[in-house]
Amino acid sequence: MRLYHTGAVAIPAPDIRHGRANADFGQGFYMTPDADFTYRWAWKDAVVNEYDLALDGLRVRRFDRSAEWFDYIFANRRGRDGLDVDVVVGPIANDTIFDTFGVLSSGFVAPADALELLMIGPEYVQVAVKTDRAAANLRWLGAKTVADVEARRALLRDEKADYSRRFAEHLARVMG
Repeated sequence: MRLYHTGAVAIPAPDIRHGRANADFGQGFYMTPDADFTYRWAWKDAVVNEYDLALDGLRVRRFDRSAEWFDYIFANRRGRDGLDVDVVVGPIANDTIFDTFGVLSSGFVAPADALELLMIGPEYVQVAVKTDRAAANLRWLGAKTVADVEARRALLRDEKADYSRRFAEHLARVMG
């Protein structure tokens, strides 16, 4: 599996314990198989690291946008990672990348409504390497410094504006 991670520096040996324990998939090193997504979110002079992950022999849990995914990410956001796996693959919760100020995880809206709101917008995939065993299967291929970001950032601004509009419209319907 080819994966990408954007950061401030090259990361040849990622630390799986460095990330936030309350992230969507719990503690781990997060990447994406979507190079376009990686570069769209990169800032000028950011470093995009590229990796290969061999999944052979690893316990992998895959999610799609569903109630099960919703329950898992919200448990993790409350610090309760309940899976015994090496790698988790699934959608990024758009409320975190487009910053909805914690509305969905605050209890402000009912769980069924929060799930509907999470279905809004594009579906980007993230991969969390959660164990030392999985990290040993991760091979760093190199890193590139991002120079030109304007065209990609314009696409991101449009995507964020569309997401924010749709989210607000749907939230207004949910809140009645």
